[in-house]
Amino acid sequence: MTNQKQISGPLPGMAAVALWMLLLCGVGLYGVITHHLPIAVVLLCAFFAAAASGLLQQRRWGWALSLAAAFLSMCYGIYMMLRFHQAPLIVMILVNLIFFLYLVRPVVIERLR
Repeated sequence: MTNQKQISGPLPGMAAVALWMLLLCGVGLYGVITHHLPIAVVLLCAFFAAAASGLLQQRRWGWALSLAAAFLSMCYGIYMMLRFHQAPLIVMILVNLIFFLYLVRPVVIERLR
């Protein structure tokens, strides 16, 4: 008989990833509201919000959406940095890379239902 505690709730890193997804959602919505980004970005913001929600609920689909969102955001940042020489995007690229690598850890995957 083992005395393992049932741990509920997301890992602190999962909560940080969810907050990052919500931040990206907010930045996108702000860009649409101020007419700096096209209205189609609202769909991307919904994708980020769904990823954050699913990850906080510890659902496998939320993990998959968060993994895809981190990877695609990182790829977009690399494209923008190389194509338009926007060096400050290196921060976004690194954050997304760190979150992507965190999400593929076995400890995180085991926590999902």
